[in-house]
Amino acid sequence: MTTMHRLRTGALALPETEEGTHFGMPAFSVRGKGFVSLAKDGHVQLRLSAEDAEAALAAHPGAEPVVRAGTPIGVRLPLADVDGKDLDALVRSAWSSRAPKRLVAALDEAGAAAASGDLPGGIGRPATRALLGAGIDTLDRVARHSEAELLALHGVGPKAVRVLKEELAGHGLTLRA
Repeated sequence: MTTMHRLRTGALALPETEEGTHFGMPAFSVRGKGFVSLAKDGHVQLRLSAEDAEAALAAHPGAEPVVRAGTPIGVRLPLADVDGKDLDALVRSAWSSRAPKRLVAALDEAGAAAASGDLPGGIGRPATRALLGAGIDTLDRVARHSEAELLALHGVGPKAVRVLKEELAGHGLTLRA
């Protein structure tokens, strides 16, 4: 069973996402454009492209289309009926449909760089995004920075620095003093 905590974590992991309310419901937006909210009855509402909405309706029997002024704008489905991995994908799709194209491209590029770089996955997505955003995409580039410089990046915390130090040590590298 997926929870509001999982929804919140997935939404807030995406760049420039803000949490607020929409008609009293917990809601998430990117640059002022709402992309997901949770109704009081436990249904999650996602703003999706027509393609993504069709796919969601086909994949989730409990889903129903959300229509505004005769135009489909997304889907609504019981949060408890969606597993965490599917929810993350739906939230990412909803975010992508509402975020500025340059922001979506930057996130896609960061994901591709992370897949091709040698940063350890154990540092977490926020730390990976922060490092990639600062142009630090390899362990060699991590080693050019001090612990204080890394901790100053929004998204990089003590755990990420510890994991990075361990990974650096395994490659015979250390952080700059």
